[in-house]
Amino acid sequence: MGSGIKEEAAWRAVAELYHAYFTGIVLSSTTRCGSARTAELVYEVFAQQRSDKFLPGLQKLGIDGLPHAVAAAQYHYLSNHIGGVSVEYMPESDRKAWIRYAAPRWVWAGAAMCAVPSDVSKAMLRGWHARNGVSLGNPRLGFVCTKQGVDGDSGLEGYYYEYDEDLEPHDRLRFARHEDAPDFDPDAAPKLPTDTWPTARLAKAHRNYAIAYVQTAVPMAINLWGAEEATHVLGIAARMIGMQFYHDLCGILGHSPDGSAESFAAFLVAMLEGHGDKCTVAATPAGIEIRQSGWSFGRDLDPHPAIATIWARLFEGTLVAHNHRLALHVTDDFTWTISANPRRPTS
Repeated sequence: MGSGIKEEAAWRAVAELYHAYFTGIVLSSTTRCGSARTAELVYEVFAQQRSDKFLPGLQKLGIDGLPHAVAAAQYHYLSNHIGGVSVEYMPESDRKAWIRYAAPRWVWAGAAMCAVPSDVSKAMLRGWHARNGVSLGNPRLGFVCTKQGVDGDSGLEGYYYEYDEDLEPHDRLRFARHEDAPDFDPDAAPKLPTDTWPTARLAKAHRNYAIAYVQTAVPMAINLWGAEEATHVLGIAARMIGMQFYHDLCGILGHSPDGSAESFAAFLVAMLEGHGDKCTVAATPAGIEIRQSGWSFGRDLDPHPAIATIWARLFEGTLVAHNHRLALHVTDDFTWTISANPRRPTS
């Protein structure tokens, strides 16, 4: 397998891990903190993502000169396409443009949708879709939600609409369950130019898309709840996601685990390098040592120490699924040691 193919596989594996982990964060928060606090977290995450990504994204996609309702809808169509999310776009006029997140939903993958409260889905819309007009400096632009998949509807659906009057904050998101979107026509939808968005660029962008939600959610949870509670709630989710998805990640990487420390070291190096970090591996008396150069996950953050603790539990979880008789230790400078984990004596 060529180095380019291996690199793209690593990007896909990293994207899958963070995709699952963001869903796991929401589910763990819901069961351990309640839906109201989870909705607050989701609102803040999506509001931050909108603040960071929306206006620069319009420019990168070349749609910043379009009418605001159309530009907002096209942004969600194109940016989610880059992230591997199934979204449909149906324009009606310069002032009204529909989007539809079709089944299966990316953000609530698989059976997870059954456990996502309606208020958590609404918080996502309040944090992003309802505030695109705020970002654009257009107080007349709002979002009307006509369906929510978490309520048993056929998908998450709605439209951007530019009203004749300025909207009060509580009117930026409205619900109209009696309305139904027009059919999606792929020929009428915007296209990503293949010369500037080739397969490799899409794979890397897909990775970055998935990572960004977790990069926002982890420090946000620490700020909202404090380090101790966030480490417990998000840390246990990280461990479980690592356990549950380890073998899927190995399949994406083309890795055949054999339960050995050496085999896990190869997996961990592939995942860390899939983030964009460089690693060196050495055998030491303490075990196999992996030195990680840099920390791409935290590169653009002002990280609280708990962020690294929570993040490392993703890989602690993968080791449990690989061989629960091994132990993984990581230092503050991201030196990982894989060693024997003697069985505890039974009483």
